[in-house]
Amino acid sequence: MTPDQLADALRAALVHAVDDGTFALDPAAVPAKVHLERPRQREHGDWATNVALQLAKKAGTNPRAFAEELARRLADVPGVAAVEIAGPGFLNIRLDAAAAGELARSVVEQGADYGRNASFAGLRVNLEFVSANPTGPIHIGGVRWAAVGDSLARVLQASGADVTREYYFNDHGAQIDRFARSLLARARGQEAPEDGYGGQYIADIADRILADAAAAGEPDPRTLDDAAATEAFRVRGVDLMFDEIKTSLRDFGVEFDVYFHEDALHESGAVDRAVARLREAGHMYEADGATWLRTTEFGDDKDRVVIKSDGQAAYIAGDIAYYLDKRERGFDRCFIMLGSDHHGYVGRMMAVCAAFGDTPHVNLELLIGQLVNLVRDGQPVRMSKRAGTVVTIDDLVDAVGVDAARYSLSRSSSDQQIDLDLDLLTRASNENPVYYVQYAHARTASVARNAAEAGVRREDGFDAALLDHESEAVLLGQLAELPRVVAQAAELREPHRVARYLEELAGAYHKWYDQRRVTPFGDEEVTDVHRTRLWLNDATRQVIANGLALLGVSAPERM
Repeated sequence: MTPDQLADALRAALVHAVDDGTFALDPAAVPAKVHLERPRQREHGDWATNVALQLAKKAGTNPRAFAEELARRLADVPGVAAVEIAGPGFLNIRLDAAAAGELARSVVEQGADYGRNASFAGLRVNLEFVSANPTGPIHIGGVRWAAVGDSLARVLQASGADVTREYYFNDHGAQIDRFARSLLARARGQEAPEDGYGGQYIADIADRILADAAAAGEPDPRTLDDAAATEAFRVRGVDLMFDEIKTSLRDFGVEFDVYFHEDALHESGAVDRAVARLREAGHMYEADGATWLRTTEFGDDKDRVVIKSDGQAAYIAGDIAYYLDKRERGFDRCFIMLGSDHHGYVGRMMAVCAAFGDTPHVNLELLIGQLVNLVRDGQPVRMSKRAGTVVTIDDLVDAVGVDAARYSLSRSSSDQQIDLDLDLLTRASNENPVYYVQYAHARTASVARNAAEAGVRREDGFDAALLDHESEAVLLGQLAELPRVVAQAAELREPHRVARYLEELAGAYHKWYDQRRVTPFGDEEVTDVHRTRLWLNDATRQVIANGLALLGVSAPERM
């Protein structure tokens, strides 16, 4: 019996009790899905629910009496071994071994689909993440968003959402001008501007621009007047830098569906259209020669200038137009992942959302991430040989590999600052979390290979009642949790829950492996015990692979 099947049985018992008048409850109050959770202590059963505490008052009775009636009805459900009432009205449910063990077969038969749910079905989601300015390689903070953002996209897709991964290409503004001047200065053998960019990558790109121009028979861009030369280095430099960013992300396993150029908002008139729409809604006003958005009406701490007194669009103008553009493209939810220095951005953007008639924190959500510190030999890793002042995505991948980098960056809540120990992440030991999980998968694959050599085949038999050992009950309970973990990770935007779940599952599997054999020992004959355990082994293998896929991490067959 799967958790979903048990939840359905609970709901059916509730509906019947309402229909026959036992519970004086409005049918609409019966939840569409009864929430189940694993008890913290194994002796309390396989599953627990507080549904009696939630509904008893509405039914005009006390929770314990409500729970007793539900327990009586559940006792007749096939596969339910016992139902106990704890405390004020909690239901602790124990399944018989056969009912619990059926999950192993269900997981194997569902394969890669196991763990998926429909909680976001019908929703179009725009997920914007990374969006590093094309003025340098992606630094470690952006790498964290690459790992977390892509994992969140996968979790949302596994929950039924239609997800578009979007990169906001900031090719408009002062930082691009500084980047172009830095390239030109380096090409001319001059010192970088005081507010410019340094690092070997600036020299590499400047040299590439000169080489490309020479190869194409074009004039040396250094010999142009300053304005023309700066523009030449800006156009080509931004293209080269962004190509490098795309390559680094692709090598990291992250592909974007849309690369949106900020310049397009200004060139297409999108900013003017957004301002006009807000003006029509009565949210714009003129003061001190500038055009303002009355964001204080929607909870912001002050109104915001949208068009400055010199007629130029303020920075927020692009943000306003960009949000409207996403909504006009048909996205129901817009998620934006931002760095730790963007907390002040939340209030104004939620005000913009509300000014367009949308619901803040529903149609628009901003996720703020915290810093990442790298440590090696107990000392901070601060400098990149190429970027000069930061550690980049390529530095991290070179140090620990893609799998370890993605897993380690995704396994902690993004609103927590984390320290990554590069020595630990390259160590083949149980202390290394990605190794611990991947090794569990490799072990399941090894067990399957050994079983095949010993003539143990799943298709020759399965008897769920044979999975009656304590370690098997614990392992089955962990396998049953994946759908709930995925749905919760999507609902809370917390893909790290998948990683922590996988570590618990790996621990349960390793303990089971130490206590139960899949292959016959010595001259022992192959029986349904071995075959049924192989089903459980392979179910574990499938769940670990499914979970790692949600994190964009490989599931190796051998290690």
